[in-house]
Amino acid sequence: MSSTLPPRGSDLPLLLLLGFRALIDDVHAELAEAGHAGFRPLHGVTFKAIGDGVTASELGRRLGVSKQAAGKTIEGLEREGYVERVSDPGDARSKIIRLTPRGVDVQQQAFKVMADLRARWAERLGEGRMTAIEDALREMTADRETRFDIPGWFNG
Repeated sequence: MSSTLPPRGSDLPLLLLLGFRALIDDVHAELAEAGHAGFRPLHGVTFKAIGDGVTASELGRRLGVSKQAAGKTIEGLEREGYVERVSDPGDARSKIIRLTPRGVDVQQQAFKVMADLRARWAERLGEGRMTAIEDALREMTADRETRFDIPGWFNG
């Protein structure tokens, strides 16, 4: 019986996803040790989508999920003290979701951990290879909009 090998590159998406997963799992393990055991990968994406402040409807659009799903995520982040809802100065009926000092703190910790992980990868791969990987990925994605709709995209 003849076995056909998959074409070269067929495993590229999985390898990229595994690299992403390895980094994110390591970040969250370190954040848990630092007192943020409830912080999840979805929360990091949500923080990026929140930016300087956003309404629940806009957050849902950015994440590619319903307003109700966004609201559930916001409620969990509020319980953990990472975000707060404040009055929207442009619309008294609306609330803006923004990071609290605790939210900014965990975000800054995550940035530091990512920098440390990048340094570990560069130590193992060599700085030249690491920079080449980053440069190549930037080049291949330069025409792509930065999107935070990963939850909706995976479920879509």
